[in-house]
Amino acid sequence: MAQQRALPQSKETLLQSYNKRLKDDIKSIMDNFTEIIKTAKVRAGESLMKLVSDLKQFLILNDFPSVNEAIDQRNQQLRALQEECDRKLITLRDEVSIDLYELEEEYYSSSSSLCEANDLPLCEAYWRLDLDTDSADGLSASLLASLETGAGPLQSAAPVHSHGGGPGPTEHT
Repeated sequence: MAQQRALPQSKETLLQSYNKRLKDDIKSIMDNFTEIIKTAKVRAGESLMKLVSDLKQFLILNDFPSVNEAIDQRNQQLRALQEECDRKLITLRDEVSIDLYELEEEYYSSSSSLCEANDLPLCEAYWRLDLDTDSADGLSASLLASLETGAGPLQSAAPVHSHGGGPGPTEHT
C-alpha cells in the first residue's frame, strides 16, 4: 500500500510538473504570439507608409493634367509680363523719338543761324580732325573744302541736284 500511495504522490507531482510545463509553454506561446503581432503591426505600418509614399510619387510624376495646368499658368504669366515690357519699350521708344526730333530741330535751327568758324558742332570737329590726318583722300579733301567754305559735311558729300520731282533719290543718265 505504501507503493500505491507513493505512486499517486508521484503521479500528482508528475501532473503538477506537467501542469507547470503546460502553463510555461502557454505563456511562452502567448509571449511569442504577442511579439509576432507587434512585429506584424510594425511591418504592416511600414508597408502602409511605403504604399502611401509610392502613391504620392506616382501622383506627382504622373499627374499630367495638373502639371500641364501649372505650366500653362506660368506661360500666361510670362506672356503678360512680356506684353507689359513690350508696351513700356514702345512707349519709351516713342518718347525718345519725339525728344530726339525736338533736339535735332533745335540744334539745326540754332547752328545754321549762329554758327561761327570756331564754334563747330562736335561731329564736324571730329571730321575736321579726321581730315587733317588723311587729306589725300578725295572725299576727305572735298569735306575739308566744304568745311572751310561753311557748308556742312553732308551737304558737300552728296551733290545737290535740282529736279522738278522734289526731294528724294536722283537718277543720273
